[in-house]
Amino acid sequence: MPTPTLGTTQLLDRASARRPDAEWMRARRVSDASRFMILVDLKLVIAPGADRTSGEIRWLSLREVEALALNTEDALFLGLDVQGHAYFAIAIADHLARATPDVVQYFRPAVDLRTLAMQGVLTPEDQSLAGQARALAQWHENARCCGKCGSATKVKDGGWRRKCWACGAEWFPRTDPVVIMLVTDGERCILAHEHRYVAKMYSTLAGFIEHGEDIEHAVRREVGEETGIRVGRVEYHASQPWPFPHSLMIGCIAHAETTDLKVDTTELADARWFSREEVRAMLENRHPDGLTAPGRHAIANILLRHFVGES
Repeated sequence: MPTPTLGTTQLLDRASARRPDAEWMRARRVSDASRFMILVDLKLVIAPGADRTSGEIRWLSLREVEALALNTEDALFLGLDVQGHAYFAIAIADHLARATPDVVQYFRPAVDLRTLAMQGVLTPEDQSLAGQARALAQWHENARCCGKCGSATKVKDGGWRRKCWACGAEWFPRTDPVVIMLVTDGERCILAHEHRYVAKMYSTLAGFIEHGEDIEHAVRREVGEETGIRVGRVEYHASQPWPFPHSLMIGCIAHAETTDLKVDTTELADARWFSREEVRAMLENRHPDGLTAPGRHAIANILLRHFVGES
């Protein structure tokens, strides 16, 4: 089955059983063999290729990190390579990066990961590893204070846990489940244009799962709310980690029992039925009206390719 180019990385062993060992983690942080990815305001620092159309993650050595006076105590552990060398991410604010004399050499260019994924600048493995780091870093931005007592929390387990210094409450990185569904009547599918999309791009419907909901109910509720379509059978298809900010996209095929659209224009700018030929034209960037679909970095693309029979 095809998978999105922004997905789950296979490059590193997450070594989750070793992360609670503070001494083991400290040894990895101070090892000359360890490497550090830099995120500046959650944007990835890359090393561009000679043609400027490709690139790779810009990894810093421990010596470079220390020379830049970056804090490694709160570095986010990403995993170990096959040689047992550790890889980390360090997230800093842009104003701190700009205050560094070597800002251009070490912190530029810093590019939004969504842009990199859409343009295919990085390899799928680099995209996915950067996605893991970005999602974890953004969770830390939002978990600096204890949700129970309001005091400051401290980074533990290489970034995979935070603990409140005052009340001792522990907090773990969260993942928000989102259903994303291709709604079909057998011959056509519903695609929507959201207000935030670039002009003429249409995609599948999606929405967050609410407390007390299963996947099937969330699919039926979201489709009904946004388009007025009643959905019967719901089939799970595939999933994708989505680091904007830290979601799990649960891809489904939703079988419509009605066909009359009643679009909620507060949620969607437009929604309509598309034939297989229209969808195929959108995927191949040859739709007569210039309509486009999400790229291969997104699970919506996988759902659409399944609909037209490519998988």
